[in-house]
Amino acid sequence: MSQSITVSWSTVDAKYPNAPVQVDKLSNHDLILRCQAGLRPDRAAFAELLRRYQSQVDRVLYHLAPDWPDRADLAQEVWIRVYRNVNRLQEPAKFKGWLSRIATNLFYDELRKRKRVATPLSLDAPRTVEDGEMDWEIPGDTPGPEEELTTREFYEQLREAIADLPEVFRTTIVLREIEGMAYEEIAEITGVSLGTVKSRIARARSRLQAQLQNYLDS
Repeated sequence: MSQSITVSWSTVDAKYPNAPVQVDKLSNHDLILRCQAGLRPDRAAFAELLRRYQSQVDRVLYHLAPDWPDRADLAQEVWIRVYRNVNRLQEPAKFKGWLSRIATNLFYDELRKRKRVATPLSLDAPRTVEDGEMDWEIPGDTPGPEEELTTREFYEQLREAIADLPEVFRTTIVLREIEGMAYEEIAEITGVSLGTVKSRIARARSRLQAQLQNYLDS
């Protein structure tokens, strides 16, 4: 990990005076514009930005690296990169996707450094997407002990199946199924064409469905 991870936010905060405007009343768009207004992000505005989007960073890193004990360090490094580069964001409306891209790229940078294959994704609550192409729900209004066991087994098999996917497939699945991003956003984040994104997601879902068919049919 980069030594910059050890930077203390209290040290950063001390350099900037309190802002007179209540930043918690600003829209996300205006908040980002305020962070871009000076040579460095406004302290109060950046702190509010972190408060609003910290859960997104934590969620992305959790699903990419559930077994990494230093995810908090990765999250801090994400925000250090945001702090240093927010002025380069040309379209504030795309901040959420830009933030996910930073977190995803940081994960793969660190993965390459460690030179090992990590279990990249764990879905505690799989989602059914709007287009209905993937349904991971197991029916049952009041599951009994046997159904609960089946559900646990299903989620474990799902986790293992996703872990077996190539990295590019895993990334698109995280961004689509966990972050709920549109195909266009994923294409921008991953730097590939829209057709490639759709192909990767379709192939990933096909592989998952093939491995989990017994559970999906039950």
